[in-house]
Amino acid sequence: MNTPASAPRATDRTDPSRRPELLAPAGGPAPFAAALAAGADAIYCGMGAFNARRKADNFTDESFTEACRAAHLAGARVYVTVNIVIKDEEMDEALRLVDTCWRLGADAFIIQDWGLFAEIKRTMPEVETHISTQANIHDARGAAWCRDAGADRVTLSRELSVAEIAAIHDAVDIDLEVFAHGAICFCYSGVCLLSSFARAGRSANRGMCAQPCRLPYELIDERGRVLSPAGRERPLCPRDTDTSTMLTELLAAGAHALKLEGRMKASDYVHSVVDVYRRQLDDAIAGREATPSDAAARARQLKRSFNRDFTSAYQHGTSGDEMMSYERSNNRGQLVGTVLGSRPAGGNTRGLHPDDRRLRAAVATILLDEPVGKGDLLELRHEDEFDQFLTAIAGADAEAGSTIECRIPRAMPRGSRVRIIRSQAAIDTAAAALKRDIARKRAVDVRVTARLGEPFEVVLTCCDDPSLSASATGFIVEPARTRPVSPDDLVEHVGRMGSSPFEAASFDIQLDEGCGMSFSAVHKVRGAACDALIERILAPYAERRGSAPRVDERPRARSSERAKDPAVICAAVCDLDAAGIAREAGAQLIYMPVDALLEAGLDAAGAQARGIVPILDEVCRAVDLERLDPWVLDGSTVAVGNISELARAGQVGARAEIRPCIPVHNRACMEMLERRGADAIWLSPELSLAEIERLSPGAPVPVGITVFGRPRVMTSEHCILQVADACIHDCARCGLRRRGLRLRNIDGKEFPVRSDIHGRSHLYGAEVTDITAQIPQLMHARVTRFMVDGTLLDGNALKKAIVRTRAAVEAARNGNRPAPRSSGTTTGCLFVGVD
Repeated sequence: MNTPASAPRATDRTDPSRRPELLAPAGGPAPFAAALAAGADAIYCGMGAFNARRKADNFTDESFTEACRAAHLAGARVYVTVNIVIKDEEMDEALRLVDTCWRLGADAFIIQDWGLFAEIKRTMPEVETHISTQANIHDARGAAWCRDAGADRVTLSRELSVAEIAAIHDAVDIDLEVFAHGAICFCYSGVCLLSSFARAGRSANRGMCAQPCRLPYELIDERGRVLSPAGRERPLCPRDTDTSTMLTELLAAGAHALKLEGRMKASDYVHSVVDVYRRQLDDAIAGREATPSDAAARARQLKRSFNRDFTSAYQHGTSGDEMMSYERSNNRGQLVGTVLGSRPAGGNTRGLHPDDRRLRAAVATILLDEPVGKGDLLELRHEDEFDQFLTAIAGADAEAGSTIECRIPRAMPRGSRVRIIRSQAAIDTAAAALKRDIARKRAVDVRVTARLGEPFEVVLTCCDDPSLSASATGFIVEPARTRPVSPDDLVEHVGRMGSSPFEAASFDIQLDEGCGMSFSAVHKVRGAACDALIERILAPYAERRGSAPRVDERPRARSSERAKDPAVICAAVCDLDAAGIAREAGAQLIYMPVDALLEAGLDAAGAQARGIVPILDEVCRAVDLERLDPWVLDGSTVAVGNISELARAGQVGARAEIRPCIPVHNRACMEMLERRGADAIWLSPELSLAEIERLSPGAPVPVGITVFGRPRVMTSEHCILQVADACIHDCARCGLRRRGLRLRNIDGKEFPVRSDIHGRSHLYGAEVTDITAQIPQLMHARVTRFMVDGTLLDGNALKKAIVRTRAAVEAARNGNRPAPRSSGTTTGCLFVGVD
């Protein structure tokens, strides 16, 4: 007999290793439980200090162990984010953290730093590794490089379209993870330095981003005139991604894991968003359409969770104004109504905060376009007085089309828009889920065998993974002395799984006629079967817990065996005239971006003949390969800006110099990149002098650093100049693109903006960095290449900077002190480092 219980999810009968995965965020134990309760297939969280949300609550060993146990019993996986760059002196500690988390129950680790990745593969080869989106992988060649290096999964760049995801999936056999919902960075991940240089060393690459991209800026021209109109004050603030209605497309493209952002979000946010995506994903897998009412309810639920309005521009292959939240960076919630008018509240100030009673209290009448729930937090804001908003609490449930009244501290103009920015229902639903003893029960198939004269047996098998099965036997089945037991009796009593982590999905009852038994004895066997299945599920993790730590401290840094190189003065320029000035001033190596070389009418052979090293972009998507690949030739030298270009150099035998946008902060990273073809490494401007002095002497290849120029702090797919609301959608003819425009922040600092012919933007630091005075210490640390970045320098300034650099090198060789840094410049992160 087969008696159905609750129907299993659509995904539960598929191969658990290949079914699409809903990956949820958790900044601490409570959001973790919320994600599990709402149906996440996997949950990513942080432990210790080595993750990109170091300000989240994160986990202790004890809370992490409990979270892993709960997840594994529910059939979910747990990933630990170690997705920051690792300083050389931190490597041993980071490896110990990985080893500890693995033994406590982690299923995989999300990694940005190539040195950490290499060391995990060396010391813990069985550990599953996922490449973070911070590693800036956005084409098939880069994904293949990760696979060949031993990665199990790649989290692709947020900027990719569905078509690009599909192309990578078709070309490379590796799991692909894509961001499906939540906040997105304006800059390509892993190459952003804005927080480091604008907020005193709070590095996005170290999990301490201060989010300066969300602040107001003015786009100004050469005379300081403001070009950005009112209402477009946040040129670096994108909306949040929402792909909830695109899951069928993403699955068809080969996305294996759908990642929801939000490790800094509260439990109600996590529960609400995971719940919607769980339902949407189950529908997509089953090939069914949500009903109109369900679709509307899910959209409403997402809008009532924190959001900056939604976009799916990147997924559709665009990056224009449609993806930007120019007017505000905080929660927009859901628009639910309009203020019809306000009247004085008189002496009745009941329900108002004591501070507000001293103001001119009012009662607002609101016409609702959407339903409102009791306790919802409402925001009232008028477009003409955008900064003069108020909040109020809804006093009762109300339907769309009705009017409600809310007490507010002062009158609001007619026409003010009303939004729900905090849903009381979402808070209550998450709170109820968190009160459960077991966040989510796992569906099991139940087989009961009751044969006369044989032991009573219960077999439990996980619906989502039939290999997980356990049984228990008990009493010998005897003939009934009174009423015989029926199949329904066994369904009822075996199905009472109570405090166990399981729930019955189906029953297979093999029962002889006329059997009698004690139901308490039946309960005992069922309990033993549950215990056995728990043990079966947790057995692989229990074996890990008993293992000894496997991390030996790496040998301390020592000087490299490579020959000591002479100091080389280098210059990065943007045209041939500047190249001539740089050579005349004493630069020995000249670097130029590929686009500048193309504009000058040169090809790779022509650049090589002139002794110019091509600078390849930070971004190398499929659309860029035809333009960039011809510059990577056998025997030539190229400065590569991402892993795909390094892979290309290795394929054709080119000498690849690692640009600073592939951050190198530890010796293991240097060694790994050298094994994969790096011929030289340009150090990150986030490194301090003390860190360079520890790191550089052990480098296996020549090491360089930029000693003069403005650091590039952002590279974005969206063109910043669009904030001027004057885009002609033709980059080749754009007049704004060729002007010296800047973003001015609220402190009056000005950040130069340059947009390229492809519509991508580059933002530069507000101050010129000059560390030429530290060249003696850098040379002592075996840094041998010194770059003057002339990207934003005129010919005279470029010449002076190179002469200054050459003089500093000569002073160092002669044991003299170089000139102090030039007026109006900064030493960047050289003495403060980054957190």
